[in-house]
Amino acid sequence: MKAGVATSVVAVFLAVSVVLGFLAARGRGVGSKTDLAHWALGGRSMGPILGWVLLAGEGYTSYSYLGAAGWGYAYGVPVLYVVVYMSCGFAVLHLVGPLLWRYAHAHQLVGMSDMVAHRYRRPWLGAVVAVAATVFLLPYIQLQIAGMGVVVTTVTYGSVSIGWSYSVAFLVSTAFVISSGLRGSAWVSVLKDMLVIGTLLFLVLYLPWRYFGGYGMLFEQLTTQRRQWLTLPGHGDGTGGRGQLGVIWFVTTVLLNSLVLMVFPNTVAGLLSARNADVVRRNAALLPLYNLLLFAPALLGMMALFVVPGLKGTETDQALLQLVVDAFPAWFVGVVGVAAMLSALVPMAVFMLAIGTMWGRSVLPLIFPMGTDVRQRQSARVVVVVAGVVALVSTYLAPTTLVRLSVVSCEGMAQLIPLVVLGLLLRGLHFTAGLSGLAVGTILVCVLVFTGNDPLAGVNAGLIGLAVNLLTIAAVTVLRRATKRHDEDNRPDSEVLAWVRGIRT
Repeated sequence: MKAGVATSVVAVFLAVSVVLGFLAARGRGVGSKTDLAHWALGGRSMGPILGWVLLAGEGYTSYSYLGAAGWGYAYGVPVLYVVVYMSCGFAVLHLVGPLLWRYAHAHQLVGMSDMVAHRYRRPWLGAVVAVAATVFLLPYIQLQIAGMGVVVTTVTYGSVSIGWSYSVAFLVSTAFVISSGLRGSAWVSVLKDMLVIGTLLFLVLYLPWRYFGGYGMLFEQLTTQRRQWLTLPGHGDGTGGRGQLGVIWFVTTVLLNSLVLMVFPNTVAGLLSARNADVVRRNAALLPLYNLLLFAPALLGMMALFVVPGLKGTETDQALLQLVVDAFPAWFVGVVGVAAMLSALVPMAVFMLAIGTMWGRSVLPLIFPMGTDVRQRQSARVVVVVAGVVALVSTYLAPTTLVRLSVVSCEGMAQLIPLVVLGLLLRGLHFTAGLSGLAVGTILVCVLVFTGNDPLAGVNAGLIGLAVNLLTIAAVTVLRRATKRHDEDNRPDSEVLAWVRGIRT
């Protein structure tokens, strides 16, 4: 009976979400034969409200709703790095976002790989960035599929297995992104934000009173029985927690992730969809207010230590849902489940949309003649399905590597910062320098992560890779200029004169 009630609530809300996304897209012609920009960027017409909820929806994923509670349960206050880095990241977007928007708007570009190809006049370089970004984004899609799977299993009270739940998550998200495009995701973000804000505020106000009689007794138990959870490096569970999540890790991770936010393809899509640069700037200034809500799942996770003790490993991600199942009737479990599922659905849709757009614009045209933008959009939709299938299969075959891959994803994505952002700021940056830095930085990050050296002496491996990336760019730039001067100095006089005459002419 309980499973039927909760499942019905989830099914109704998901159906409404898919229809809402389809209608929003159809209203702007995304469902008809229009160009790729209408599907991928909502026609570049997002105003302050839709732009705000879209960027907020991309940042507030199933990790924020479920993973933050799980981290609060397993480690404690180290989870607050999420609150800090997202706020700092939006401060960076306030400065860099208008630059990206103006460059893309001036040249009618639709994604990060498109911008790189145009900036360096090398279409194949855009394809390299698209492939690299796809590798880095796929684990995030896996995380959202896994998050939705956990929710489906929980709200059905175990009647639907986790394996079937993954398939349900894949089918719903793929159908949604193909039919809705970016504007549909923005409209569903409005519904998602209403549910997320409403449910989390209610839970964080009601549950401490229900179980402890108020926050006073909750914090008294935390300080007397779980003191480690309230100080860095947190509690830890023998898997890289205590001793590694200290102050140095906290600061370096916040610094790295706040920089990475501006080059995530889904964030770039949200920026480029804005009506003008002022919308980008205004939303970046207001979005940190949304991050205050992240305190709620972190606190609820620590509270779950006393209500549902004994969760281990990946079970900790179910801490918030277990609280809800324990305290509320089935219909409310369904409502919370919908909020959690939409927190996965919206960012996963934008992730898949970004991958499809990059391949449709930068990779496939190098292999097959695309012709019109309509063909590019059609091929992008095919890539969306393929990317979803790859992420789904990987979730089944390699679930234990998910966390490690997600770490590589964020730290690997950081290595794109110099090639993308510095390339727009420094016109003299040559593509060989940027590509060399990207290769060296990515290889170093992979070596550090997969050898168990992340963090290294407390420092986030991605920040180390980014530093070496920048040093490589500087070294290659100096070497190129020295080589160029050497060639000019050793050029025969007649050749030099001819070269000068050619410049004058």
